[in-house]
Amino acid sequence: MDILAFVPQFGGFLYTIASFVIALSVIVAVHEYGHYIVGRWSGIHAEVFSIGFGPVLWSRVDRHGTRWQIAALPFGGYVKFLGDADAASGKDAQAMQAAADDPEHLRRTMHGAPLWARSATVAAGPVFNFVMSVIIFAAVAMSQGVMRDPLTVGDMAPLPGVENGLQQGDELITAGGLPVPSYLDTEAWEEFRKALPQQQPLDYQVRREGSEHSVSGPYLYPPYVRGVVPRSAASDAGLQPEDLIVAVDGAPLVSFDQLKEHVEAADGKVLVLDVLRGGETVEMALAPRRTDEPQPDGGFATRWRIGIIGGLAFEPATDKAGLGESLAAGAYQVWAVVGTSLSGLKHMITGAISTCNLSGPIGIAETSGAMASQGAESFIRFIAVLSTAVGLLNLFPVPALDGGHLMFYAYEAVAGRPPSDRAVRVLMSLGIAIVLSLMVFAIGNDLFC
Repeated sequence: MDILAFVPQFGGFLYTIASFVIALSVIVAVHEYGHYIVGRWSGIHAEVFSIGFGPVLWSRVDRHGTRWQIAALPFGGYVKFLGDADAASGKDAQAMQAAADDPEHLRRTMHGAPLWARSATVAAGPVFNFVMSVIIFAAVAMSQGVMRDPLTVGDMAPLPGVENGLQQGDELITAGGLPVPSYLDTEAWEEFRKALPQQQPLDYQVRREGSEHSVSGPYLYPPYVRGVVPRSAASDAGLQPEDLIVAVDGAPLVSFDQLKEHVEAADGKVLVLDVLRGGETVEMALAPRRTDEPQPDGGFATRWRIGIIGGLAFEPATDKAGLGESLAAGAYQVWAVVGTSLSGLKHMITGAISTCNLSGPIGIAETSGAMASQGAESFIRFIAVLSTAVGLLNLFPVPALDGGHLMFYAYEAVAGRPPSDRAVRVLMSLGIAIVLSLMVFAIGNDLFC
């Protein structure tokens, strides 16, 4: 047996684990820092700020008396406030009894602080996750800029063997004899895209340096791979960004839509793709998989997909985006992730889509590695999406999660007194059981779906 044959696989495994740990550690650090800093501002003392669980690898105590530490198991973290019995903020009855006679000391405990301070401290974790996501999405939007209108040619995709008279800076007037609408008008653009004659090359009328020119160029939406969806048929088969799919089962392709038609008509049967990569043609076989895709109306549609992302034959030219515009775009993307997640959960509960859409730690780790391998921007965007999901999950009204604590505080605000310690213990145990059951179910999805 050749031991060296396992080295690339082992290296890929380590890369996946490292990507997952980095992504999770950043998200957990931001989440827990939200709890910590708002708690400190609210007058609640934090005893421990920990990234990870288990044996402590490194620690130091700051001037506020908080121990900052990194533990051996980097799959989470916590802030332990004064008066907490554990990382889940269960009440330490003995510590609270000892603090009962000292109002100043009691005020510095998590369970002796005013309701507003406790609520703000607990809510701050998810809020910080959302804020981080908005900032990341805004930074990406600012770096990418705002697409020019009318549509203007930027960097061309490498499309070997395809006639191309388009140049960077060309403003598209017509394509295939059809007027080019505003790319920002979604409905008009979709009608234009569907009406385009599927031919290679395609005739264009462009405005170049103030004058109009007739040129020939590649089909506007070629079967070109701009991205590969992690854990998809394309990813498993080895398709890569910048691949050009020139044929399916021997039938030549001009457009991405033709590729989609072949994929959907296959009904899950194996397809053989001819892929142009680096000047050479590579043959790949893969079977499309059923995928539940979110729709604009908030529902889901099940389609056969191989898991690649297409796009225009060129990167649209952009102009610099302002801070306000970028922040608005970031907030919109966070809201879109939240909306899609809640819609997906609802459709899974009602049985409208498969519960296999729920990923566990194994699936998230694989996605982390795949996104990291596609570049820093893809990985950072993935962190923003995952941070939004973590913030949303923690707001669910399940005891042991932040939302569960906020539910207890809401009861206290209405009833004028907190729930009994016994009721809290029972509900916390139930909440932990729910979270663990969900984790086991998600891991089962990772392994068997």
